[in-house]
Amino acid sequence: MNGLNLKECFLGIEFGSTRIKAVLIDKDHIPVATGAFDWENTLKDGIWTYSMEEIENGLVSCYKDLAANVPEPITEVGAIGISGMMHGYLPLDKEDKPLTEFRTWRNTITGEAAAKLSDLLNFNIPQRWSIAHYYQAMLNGESHIDDIAYLTTLAGYIHYRLTGEKVMGVGEASGMFPIDSSTCDYNAEMVKKFNDLTGKDLLSILPKVLPAGANAGYLTEEGAKFLDPSGTLKGGIPLAPCEGDAGTGMVATNSVRVRTGNVSAGTSDFAMVVLDKELNVHREIDMVTTPDGSAVAMVHCNNCTSDINAWVSLFHELLSATGHETDKGQLFTTLFKKSLEGDPDCGGLISYNYFSGEGVTDIDEGRPLFARMQNSSFNLANFMKVHIMSALTTLKIGMDILTDTEKVQIDKLYGHGGFFKTPVVGAKMLSAAVGTPVSVMETAGEGGPYGMAILAAYLVNKAESESLPDYLSNKVFAGAKEETVTADKTDIDGFNAYAEKYKKAFPIEKLSTEVM
Repeated sequence: MNGLNLKECFLGIEFGSTRIKAVLIDKDHIPVATGAFDWENTLKDGIWTYSMEEIENGLVSCYKDLAANVPEPITEVGAIGISGMMHGYLPLDKEDKPLTEFRTWRNTITGEAAAKLSDLLNFNIPQRWSIAHYYQAMLNGESHIDDIAYLTTLAGYIHYRLTGEKVMGVGEASGMFPIDSSTCDYNAEMVKKFNDLTGKDLLSILPKVLPAGANAGYLTEEGAKFLDPSGTLKGGIPLAPCEGDAGTGMVATNSVRVRTGNVSAGTSDFAMVVLDKELNVHREIDMVTTPDGSAVAMVHCNNCTSDINAWVSLFHELLSATGHETDKGQLFTTLFKKSLEGDPDCGGLISYNYFSGEGVTDIDEGRPLFARMQNSSFNLANFMKVHIMSALTTLKIGMDILTDTEKVQIDKLYGHGGFFKTPVVGAKMLSAAVGTPVSVMETAGEGGPYGMAILAAYLVNKAESESLPDYLSNKVFAGAKEETVTADKTDIDGFNAYAEKYKKAFPIEKLSTEVM
C-alpha cells in the first residue's frame, strides 16, 4: 500500500447480522484494507434487536480496526457509503432519540399488519418490512406512534448520524415501502391508500429516496467524531445514498442488469433477480429494486447458516476437549468438503434450520430440528450435506415459484457471502437447488461492504450519464476472475427429492414450535 492516495480510495461499511464490516478500495476498485466487529442479535422481551450502545460501539470498533490496517492516518477518503441489513423498524422522535428498541428483519411479529397491507395494496408486504412494523405498532396501540418524527432503518440511522440528511438509496427504501420504478420513489397510489387507512401523513416521516450516484450529503464534523472519536478523520467527505445488503450484494456480484441474479448467503439467505416483466403477487416473493431503481424479485429467507455454525461449534468443542485444537475456519472448510461425499438426497436424513420464524413457509417461530429414520445412512458426509442443503431449501421453494410458475429467465446467477467461502461446495449445492449454473467471484468473500464501497466510487467517478450497470461492467468487473459450477443431473434430482421430503415432513417443524 505504499503510495496509496486516500483521496482516491472509497470506504464501504455494512452492518451485517453477525458482523459489522468495513472495506476500503482503491481507484481500481481493489480492496486494500478491511475492518470488522463481530456481534449477534439478542431476543429482548420477544423482540430480536441490537442495542443502540452496541450499534454505536460496533461502528467505532469496526472503523478503528480498518484504520489500524492502513499504514497512514486516515484524514479523508474519496467518498463513504453505509449499508445494513434491510428492513426493520427504528423510529426517532423530534429530538432524534429512538422510541423503541431497534426491531430487526428477523422478527415475525407483524403478521396481522402484513396481511392487511398486502390485501389493501394488492402487493406482497412481508412481515420484516418497515411499513408492516409501523402499522402493527398502530394496531397494537403502542404509545410512541404519535411521537415519531422520522422512521428509518439501521443504515438510514447511521447515515443520518454521519450527515444530518434524512435520505436513503432506492434499494434500501424498497424494503420500507413499495417503490415505483418509473419514478424511483415511493409508490404514490399506495402511499395514498395507506394514508387514507391510517389518517397519517406517511411521507412526512419517511426518508427521501435517492438513486445510486446521487449525492446523499457530506460527513459533518459531528459525524466524523461519531465514526472516528480520535479526531483524525475530517468532515466534508461526500456520502453515497445508504443501501441495503441486498443491493450491495447485487453490486458486489455485477448483478444489476435485467435477467441477472445473485444469492447472498450468511445468517440469512436471499436471492435477487432483476426482472424484465411484471409478476403476479406471491406471498413468498418480495418486490424490491436495484440501487438504480430497476424492479427486482427477492426471495428472502430468515434462516441460513446459524444451525450449521452451531453444529461446527459443537464439533470444535469436541476436538478441543480431546486435545485436538483446530482452527475453526479450517474446520468449516473440512466439513463442507466432506459433504460432497454424501448421498444426493442426504441418505434419508432431514434438517430444519429455523432459528427464527420464516415468512416463506409461514412459520412464526423457529426450532432447529434434525431427524432421521432407523435405516437412514447416518454418517458425517450426509450429516453435513443435509444441514447445507437445509440452509438452501426454503430459498429453493421461493425460487421454484419464480422459475416454474412465473417462467422468469435467469441468464447469470452469482453467489456471495460466507456460505461460499469454501470453493465449489456452496456453489454446487446452490446450483443443485435452483438448476442453473452458479458463479462465484474472487471478491465474493468481501460481499456487501465491498459493494457499498463501489457505490461510493460510482458517486465520484462515474462519467456523465454513465449507468450503474455500465460502470460495473466496464470499470469494475471487466477483468474479474470467477469460478462457475454446474450441478449434474444426479445432484439436481437428489435436491428435488430432498425438497419434496422436506415439504412433506414440515408438520414436524410446526409441531415442534407448539410443544417445545
